[in-house]
Amino acid sequence: MSSTEQAAARFAGIEGWPTRDLAAALLETQLAAAAAAAGTLPILARAIDACTERLERGGRLIYLGAGTSGRLAVLDAAELPPTFDWPADRALALMAGGPGALLTAVEGAEDSLTEAPQALAALGLGATDVVIGVAASGRTPFVRAGLRAAREVGALTLAILNAPEAPLAVEAEIALVAETGAEIIAGSTRMKAGTAQKVLLNCLSTGVMIRLGYVYRGRMVEMRPTNDKLTARAVAMVADLTDSPMEAAAAALAEGGTIKVAVVMLTLGLSVAEAKARLAAAGGRLAAALRG
Repeated sequence: MSSTEQAAARFAGIEGWPTRDLAAALLETQLAAAAAAAGTLPILARAIDACTERLERGGRLIYLGAGTSGRLAVLDAAELPPTFDWPADRALALMAGGPGALLTAVEGAEDSLTEAPQALAALGLGATDVVIGVAASGRTPFVRAGLRAAREVGALTLAILNAPEAPLAVEAEIALVAETGAEIIAGSTRMKAGTAQKVLLNCLSTGVMIRLGYVYRGRMVEMRPTNDKLTARAVAMVADLTDSPMEAAAAALAEGGTIKVAVVMLTLGLSVAEAKARLAAAGGRLAAALRG
């Protein structure tokens, strides 16, 4: 039995605790989950660099998971395009049981040894791709089979799990093990295990995006201004980064179409075409384009 499925003796009888004590215990488990994630620091740094190297060669981020772990993986993949304008076809998530399992549990789906390998093959998985398997117990057959298939074609394989004794910890090339132990409710990995997984997924993908140049001076300079709120945020970002009046920032954004083009235009006094050419020469990295 995985440590995540064991009952924590400390919380026996918790259903009879006063509500304030219950709430305190629940919050305590979330803090413990974050602390467990923090224990992966050296491996997380290695994972960020390894993922960045593959993605710089045109690879994709492909997530694998079942149940809670799969839903967290899908969420991470889904947030990369709107946050960083990362191409949607380079952030993919394969959920055991298919898309319908996001909302309704598909019993037995996580036990499939063929679903993930077949789905990865259909995607044309290659050596530049990164496959991230997420599984609290580290034993989920769907995830393990997918990672084995990924290793066979030379893709970078990562695992995010919560049980150090699990086989997934050694089957992936890089394993991020947040040892969260027994849950406040035995087997309810949406609690500590899920929180630790979310922390690691957030940190991993955000770190990779920063290394790829999608962030400048702590701003989401690849953000898509797709609605009024985001357009206002983009204008304010351009104004702040260039020390320009809001009116000038709005005009440059409207003309240039993107935050980065507008920043280069206003900072260096360039036309739209010149700003785009400078960014292209810098590989899209705003800091490099401004140094140029």
